[in-house]
Amino acid sequence: MASKTDFDGIVVKGAREHNLKDVNVAIPRNKITVFTGLSGSGKSSLAFDTVYAEGQRRYVESLSAYARNFLEQLKKPDVDSVTGLSPAIAIDQKSVSTNPRSTVGTVTEIYDYLRLLFAKVGVPECPVHRLPVSSQTPQQITDEITKRGAGAKFYVLAPMAQGKKGEFLAEFQRWARKGFVKAKVDGKLIDLERATKLAKTKVHDIDLVIDQIVLKDSMKHRLSESINTSLSMANGRVVIEDLDGERVSYSLHSACPQCGYSFPEIEPRIFSFNNPRGACTTCHGLGTSDLVEEEEFSEGEGGGRKLEKVKYVYKGKKVSGSNDEDEAESEELVFSVCPDCHGARLKKDSLNIKIQGKNIAEISSLGVVELREWTAKIKWNPKDQLIAEKIVNQILARLDYLIRVGTGYLSLDRPSRTLSGGEAQRIRLATQVGSSLIGVLYVMDEPSIGLHPRDHHRLLEIIGELKERGNTIILVEHDEDTIRYADYVVDLGPRAGRLGGVLLAEGTPAQLEKNPKSLTGKYLSGELKIAVPKTRRKGHGQTLRLMGASGNNLLDVNLEIPLGTFTAVTGVSGSGKSTLIIDTLYKILAQKFYGAGANPSPYKHIEGLEHIDKVIDINQRPIGRTPRSTPATYVGLFPMIRDLFANLPDSKLRGYPPGRFSFNVKGGRCETCLGHGQIRVEMHFMSDVFVMCETCLGARYNRETLNVKYKSKSISDILNMTVAEALEFFKNHAQIYRKLETLNRVGLDYMTLGQSSTTLSGGEAQRVKLSKELSRRGTGKTLYILDEPTTGLHFDDVKKLVELIQDLADQGNTLLVIEHNLEVVKCADHIIDMGPDGGNGGGRIVAAGTPEAIAKVTKSETGRFLKPML
Repeated sequence: MASKTDFDGIVVKGAREHNLKDVNVAIPRNKITVFTGLSGSGKSSLAFDTVYAEGQRRYVESLSAYARNFLEQLKKPDVDSVTGLSPAIAIDQKSVSTNPRSTVGTVTEIYDYLRLLFAKVGVPECPVHRLPVSSQTPQQITDEITKRGAGAKFYVLAPMAQGKKGEFLAEFQRWARKGFVKAKVDGKLIDLERATKLAKTKVHDIDLVIDQIVLKDSMKHRLSESINTSLSMANGRVVIEDLDGERVSYSLHSACPQCGYSFPEIEPRIFSFNNPRGACTTCHGLGTSDLVEEEEFSEGEGGGRKLEKVKYVYKGKKVSGSNDEDEAESEELVFSVCPDCHGARLKKDSLNIKIQGKNIAEISSLGVVELREWTAKIKWNPKDQLIAEKIVNQILARLDYLIRVGTGYLSLDRPSRTLSGGEAQRIRLATQVGSSLIGVLYVMDEPSIGLHPRDHHRLLEIIGELKERGNTIILVEHDEDTIRYADYVVDLGPRAGRLGGVLLAEGTPAQLEKNPKSLTGKYLSGELKIAVPKTRRKGHGQTLRLMGASGNNLLDVNLEIPLGTFTAVTGVSGSGKSTLIIDTLYKILAQKFYGAGANPSPYKHIEGLEHIDKVIDINQRPIGRTPRSTPATYVGLFPMIRDLFANLPDSKLRGYPPGRFSFNVKGGRCETCLGHGQIRVEMHFMSDVFVMCETCLGARYNRETLNVKYKSKSISDILNMTVAEALEFFKNHAQIYRKLETLNRVGLDYMTLGQSSTTLSGGEAQRVKLSKELSRRGTGKTLYILDEPTTGLHFDDVKKLVELIQDLADQGNTLLVIEHNLEVVKCADHIIDMGPDGGNGGGRIVAAGTPEAIAKVTKSETGRFLKPML
């Protein structure tokens, strides 16, 4: 660590958050520093939970007590001191919005610029005659209304406010003084003389009633006068509403020359699917009629209503995106398209405003690369050029950054909840680069995840640009190219969990290579490496064939998987790997074997299902959503231990069932802390403090339960054991030992049995799932699907993962692994390479065969990078 007193950077002393053991580290300012080490060694604890958390906390603490009351309370990290901090921005994988209203376009703000562009230079088209609308004169409006015929009854209304907040009492009084009698407020008629204040926090639609007319010849002059009055009061607009509530808008500004169809005032709000002015009235801007948005209000100040919760309900179930996520379902759901807007989310008027023949929904559906080309080619007339130039420049700059971070295949209408962690992180990175901030500390969590080696250099250039502007970058990373690109590396270890949290080495990448204490350095120098297998499996002669897959960008793909092999599916980001394997193949098999409800993407037929008996998707999604969930319960270990305790003589004497030894239910748990082991103390204007429960002293159980012991250990003592300790303790108990042995095999020997599932990294969660599968007695006919399993894994963890995959394949199972990490790909028996590019440039199988065969295919991007590794 730098010892100079004039060191320019961030100095951390005595970091003890989670498993960190009094870590002292100096991070140079305006440089790129990589934190690396085994999965679970404490990298994120140091980068996010210490350095970033302290930066955030200090910012919030600088605000007034009143302002802090409205912000999330932040816990002070367990650290002696952090000096030299800059304002901090975290770009991680966990901040993916699951709100159904969030899209790539809204997250990057490109859609906001498009809305402004359409509002300023968009050309309205008559929905009937497909003609550009033009301005109307008052006489043309009058003539159009008189076509309704004698006896027609209607109101002449002046639209004074649309979707605006306010009390409006002064306006009501002013209109009454001018002689007007009634107004329509949010669809209801009111007397202006008796009008009261409206709720100022709610949006209102207000029409001034100019006249009520029964059409006949003698009324034509009066109609003309009423229309002129409305046009003067409402900035050139008038609304005719019949007694059934049907409304037709007219305007001096724009109307169809043939039928007089008139548009509402063209402003950015009418292109927003998150605003009532623009959102489709059938699906309320969600694009599907399956989702229902429910709002819950509480009483606010002054008798008003305060919005407390927004819930999204799908067939009676609350789903992700609701702002009380603890209770929400997060499975993949299948939505049908809204019958009115056909998924475009907007009203018909908004969709009939076009630029170069395309509406805003059509433009949003283009891939980023296509959208950039389309935008750059537009030929503007001189008047529109002046207005559009600055807006277009902002759009093009943001699209360029999205392309450079490797997300050029995404479209702006892609829902945020469908993005992978890596994609979401790179989109946020592109947005930050566009913001041109300086003097900021950026903390990022594996930005290279999900990125093909071809696109790495672009990402590193972007991160380099951020540094050159005068920003400090901290990356939690395992990628070799990124580590070598860094100015400084901090290596944590030596193991994970309790056995980690120690600073092993720090310095430049070259210094790390020479440091004998650094496990990362040994892999960088080549002293340790993942060996290429001496032989490749041919499989057992049977094949699974999927024919004519055409979901998303797939071009009638025929997929052949040799069964009994370890097959890697590769290709650049957006080439169609996940669509082919997860959205098509996995969903077909899940329907076949488990009756799953999710429909697969389009395909023609599938052959060879008789050769497999089940399919298992081992992903990195969390294994539990609540702090009460534990890996020991997930793999079926904790129920066995509870059964063991329930069968002890003391338990039988007292009549204790297995449930007595669960900390989740009444009976055996400590009722003071409800089995948590700690109690939250609310601190007004400060972050809540968690203190150890004084009744059970953190043991989670009541005294009677803790008195029951097996080999002198209580149930609480067992939960505090690591997997390695429990393995020795239960060596004579065959079933429990088998479960523990598989947890040990997947490299989780450091994990405690009672550890909360919510504290596991994505890589750890995936290894828990692998352990569960390894502990089952296999049939040798299982198809395992793993989607980017190396996410969050160090070189040494990847080595263990490859060994586990090879073990499963040796048992006759088929392993289908979607992966970019070439250390894994080079170990496969068979490769299916997709491409040649992402988005519309992909969707084909470029090459298939052994790694050696793929390396010889010149059009394979994967082959080009794989060749030097073989």
